[in-house]
Amino acid sequence: MKILILGAGQVGASVAESLVSEKNDVTVVDTDAERLKDLQNQFDLRTVAGNAAQPELLAEAGAADTDMLFAVTASDETNLVACKVGKTAFNIPTRIARLRSSWFQNHPELLAEDCFAVSHAICPEQIVTEYIEKLIEFPEALQVAEFAGGKIDLVAVRAVEGGPMVRHPVGDLVDLLPNIDVKIAAIYRNDRPLELTPETVVQAGDEVFFVAASAHIREVMAEMRHRDRPVRRVIIAGGGNIGLRLARAIESRLNVKVIERAKRRCEFLAGQLGSTLVLNGDASNEDILSDENVDETDLFVAVTNDDENNIMSALLAKRMGARRVIALVNRRAYGDLMQGGQIDIAISPAHATLGSLLEYVRRGDVAAVHSLRRGRAEAIELVAHGDRKSSRVVGRAIRELDLPPGATVVGIIRRGEAIVAQRDDHVIETDDHLVVFLTQRRMIPKIEKLFEVSVGFF
Repeated sequence: MKILILGAGQVGASVAESLVSEKNDVTVVDTDAERLKDLQNQFDLRTVAGNAAQPELLAEAGAADTDMLFAVTASDETNLVACKVGKTAFNIPTRIARLRSSWFQNHPELLAEDCFAVSHAICPEQIVTEYIEKLIEFPEALQVAEFAGGKIDLVAVRAVEGGPMVRHPVGDLVDLLPNIDVKIAAIYRNDRPLELTPETVVQAGDEVFFVAASAHIREVMAEMRHRDRPVRRVIIAGGGNIGLRLARAIESRLNVKVIERAKRRCEFLAGQLGSTLVLNGDASNEDILSDENVDETDLFVAVTNDDENNIMSALLAKRMGARRVIALVNRRAYGDLMQGGQIDIAISPAHATLGSLLEYVRRGDVAAVHSLRRGRAEAIELVAHGDRKSSRVVGRAIRELDLPPGATVVGIIRRGEAIVAQRDDHVIETDDHLVVFLTQRRMIPKIEKLFEVSVGFF
């Protein structure tokens, strides 16, 4: 597939890395020539320097025979114009725009074919906000991914000494939770996936991925670790787009404070928020955190636009007694160093957004994609089409599928009902949605091929 990416920032670079690794023909456009040079040195792709909204530059970048356009620059205006030019001048079939303004969510007619011609719009800030909301709902989790409209969840949790399942084989989970449908999708130990069998023993420190109905998530997590008390007090460091969206989303049910360095921004936040307490100051200042009783805080979330500030303020808050801390970290090296240490969760906005973008790239009928473990693993919801003759999936039990090693069917959504695939004798029907967990992203082409339907079916 030939793909044109406009914008070489964190989102654009992450998308480029992912798509190049899957053997796509990728071209990246950006005004920053040095950034493009770095990308070209790292990955097998083409780059063009210049303004992504200019038709002549898009033509130079190969827009005339491009299959898909990702307009993910930092400017809404540039992204919108590029989509319009991509449709009108070059007839690019699929055009995806990153839009920060919430106005477009409330006025989708502006994105229609006869206006800005945006096929799909994404908002990284909103995606990250929803991601953090899920972590507030399930404070013990490392990551939560929804499928089937939230009917079943894929959850990552760190097993802790004293949890009922620790030092027990995976097969015991059915006996411990006889009335709950749950399936362990994968276990990572020392950052490597284990070959999973019913005899695999869960150890303290393991990163365990499991699937269950949303209503049963807490009961399953309680088997891996002691249940944390609910989040009630939250301090948000940074009143930018994400900080504002998050405070607005949770202030009606939680005690929320926002610490923002810029005085004028504080005044704006105070006018936008209701019960949230807005404080002018530096969240990495020990005196401010002490004054705001950080030691009584259930969750400290650092979401400024500076990685170092987020890391330092989160580490300080943890040292001063905050129960759980989350830091927004753009640089992959920083995120890998921080995750699982004193900082409980390091969130990469680019990787949180990646799944939403990959939905449109995956071959076959894809309902949802979630990028996991900072882009190294993936969970994908695919739709099965055809019949036993035209499909390698329909009419077959899960155990009959030619799945690559490390790929596991963990859930089935059939006629709106979600089934956790505890057993491998479930027979797949046409139009079933299958949730597949992949411990390694390199398996994706094999999974896509498995779900292909023979030409004669259509």
